[in-house]
Amino acid sequence: MPKSTKAQPAPRKTGAKSAARNTDSGPSKVPPAATHDLPARKAQDVQALAAGMPHNLNKAGEHGFANGVAPRAGATVEPQSRLPAASTLSEENGSEKLGSTAVDGLNATIEPLDRVRVDSTGRFLTTNQGVAVADNQNSLKLGTRGPVLLEDFILREKITHFDHERIPERIVHARGSGAHGFFECYEPCTDITKAAPFQAAGKITPVFVRFSTVQGERGSKDTARDVRGFAVKFYTDEGNWDLVGNNIPVFFIQDAMKFPDLVHAVKPEPHHQMPQAASAHDTFWDFVSLMPESTHMLMWVMSDRAIPRSYATMQGFGVHSFRMVNEAGESVFVKFHWSPVAGTHSLVWDEAVKISGADPDFHRRDLWERIEAGNYPEYELALQVFTEEQADQFSFDILDATKIIPEELVPLRKVGRMVLNRNPDNFFAETEQVAFCAAHVVPGIDFSNDPLLAGRIHSYVDTQISRLGGPNFHEIPINSPVAQVHNNQRDGMHRQAIHRGRVSYEPNSLAGGCPFQAGAAQGFVSVPARLQAQDEQAKVRAKPEKFADHYTQATLFFESQTPVEQDHIANAFRFELSKVTVPAIRERMVASLRNASEALAKKVAMGLGMDPLPAPLPRALPDPAAPEVAKSPALSLLFRPGDGSIKGRKVAILVAPGVEGESIKKAQAALLEQGAVGRLVGPRIGPMPTASGDALDADASLENEPGFLFDALILPDGDEAVAALAQDGHTMEFIKDQFRHCKTILALGASRLLLVKAGLPASMDKSQAQGDTGLLVAEAAGVDEAMSAFIAGMAKHRHFGREMDPPLL
Repeated sequence: MPKSTKAQPAPRKTGAKSAARNTDSGPSKVPPAATHDLPARKAQDVQALAAGMPHNLNKAGEHGFANGVAPRAGATVEPQSRLPAASTLSEENGSEKLGSTAVDGLNATIEPLDRVRVDSTGRFLTTNQGVAVADNQNSLKLGTRGPVLLEDFILREKITHFDHERIPERIVHARGSGAHGFFECYEPCTDITKAAPFQAAGKITPVFVRFSTVQGERGSKDTARDVRGFAVKFYTDEGNWDLVGNNIPVFFIQDAMKFPDLVHAVKPEPHHQMPQAASAHDTFWDFVSLMPESTHMLMWVMSDRAIPRSYATMQGFGVHSFRMVNEAGESVFVKFHWSPVAGTHSLVWDEAVKISGADPDFHRRDLWERIEAGNYPEYELALQVFTEEQADQFSFDILDATKIIPEELVPLRKVGRMVLNRNPDNFFAETEQVAFCAAHVVPGIDFSNDPLLAGRIHSYVDTQISRLGGPNFHEIPINSPVAQVHNNQRDGMHRQAIHRGRVSYEPNSLAGGCPFQAGAAQGFVSVPARLQAQDEQAKVRAKPEKFADHYTQATLFFESQTPVEQDHIANAFRFELSKVTVPAIRERMVASLRNASEALAKKVAMGLGMDPLPAPLPRALPDPAAPEVAKSPALSLLFRPGDGSIKGRKVAILVAPGVEGESIKKAQAALLEQGAVGRLVGPRIGPMPTASGDALDADASLENEPGFLFDALILPDGDEAVAALAQDGHTMEFIKDQFRHCKTILALGASRLLLVKAGLPASMDKSQAQGDTGLLVAEAAGVDEAMSAFIAGMAKHRHFGREMDPPLL
């Protein structure tokens, strides 16, 4: 037969094409490929990529101390094309769903939250699969009166999703509220840290903050006496850093081994699930009375710190001693302090109890309304920076979470400010699903050997896996960083990322070594030196001797309070312990308090009818070291009055038919100018005719907005209005609560009569001699001058001179 004149493919190229189309075997050597044949080209490029890494170049660097503290960057090989990293050669075939091919080196799930925001304006209703729903009012039935059919996939999808809407709540810190904002660095802190947020003056880092109570369930109240969580997620350009703290700088226990015991003790008692969101019960006080290390924390929790006025007027602390590390690898210890620019202010107990009934969302509402009104909460971040050598000289151990470092010993260094300027779009998606973890740090931040911190590093991740359905909680949009995420973690429940390629391990050569370890120059490296002077070689279950001093700092805290605050602490112990049903527990707690303050113990015992006093509890450390500081004014809430503004405060302005309207309008305008809200509160909501013939619109009533929800009170002029208010029993309760809670009151003109009817003679105000009554009387014509004094009085927050125990009103 004659030979064909048609060109025949070269045997080697044909073999390369055939071999490249198999997935279970291959030739001993990859033959040269035709440039137009993608499978063959991919096989050739993969071979070249793998051959470029003949062995693990970094293996020798995994050994020895020097390599351990300065790991090398991973070895990589540049591929000849995009083909070796592809999962499939068909990736070029895009669609409306698929989009295009993956962008080199990009994790496309790490983008601003805009990618997941949903706005349904102008859109029709669909199922979760995008099918348009024609009728959302009726189930599919056999006839108009027949049975509902199993065929109704729209009903089944809707009900099934509804049945599974709830997720497990947090074990602690279940009730919370959050906001977005930013952190701005004041000046470079490169002398002490290479952490991203502190690298340049003016550098902005996005943040999300969640405030919370600890003990109560998700549906409990905001104003319970409790520790408050103050957790900040920094979305840095080097990854997420979670500074997970509280509004109190110390804690109940010294070792994470005791954390489950503490939480079990403070939670509602298991046999009847009471009390909710309160520590005033037997099991809590039984536990802490047997754990004298809790005494210092109890002083804080029984102080006004545990009933803050708002999240905007609450301090925050990192609690533990952390380390900061600079580019040279030098480390220092730090403690983190958040201080509200508005100053530190708290509720009084009677007020907190009443608010919890009238508005259990008091703190959540306040935070939301401040941000909506543009009165953004602002906090300054300060550091206490100290060396290992300094730490060795302190009379206490800096690894002990039940101790503070007094500011007199290590002053605060202000490094930046945080502003909360955006409310979440969706509470569940953001505030409820946000996952904080004490183990989330970035290069430049490291841990100390604090044994309580060690347990938190593990516990937070563990609980998020349970709450959020699996190990991929970091892919929930609110938790994803702004920094790129690239690793070899795969699969698990609710995985969102779709990884290109077949490599999910390291070291590798099939992906050119990628993703490769960053090495010491760019990656996180733990500080190698860890309190070397105190480390012992043998592993042991024990605490350092300084941990045994359980009372010195409790005494420091109590002695640093003003007399008013000391009274509040004593009253709080009295209330809490009066709820305990077992006398022996009360006696044990008072016996413990005798080691902290004899005066406090006597006052608490007197309030509990305890006579004689029990003997002091034996001290774990009979002769503690002399403290460096005996009194620290910075520990008093009143030490931080703030910037003197009244932004975000709420003032009740009572109105009724016949009110003198002009003075009310001026008062409301003066408050608004200062960033405060003056709400018109009437016997009912709606228009209130004024004496001049126009009307004021009351947007709240004496019934639905009780007096204790407001920061101050203005009583109106107008005989008819005053007469109407005098006939409403709510008015007297309103005035009495404002007076009892030591708030500023302004009575205009005829409303003097309301003060008298409420039983507020001036002689009751003990602060009158000091010219600080907080009880102002003026004519309506002089409202401008009166408002200046009123606003100045509000800036003081309280007028404790009129506080009496028990109250006379």
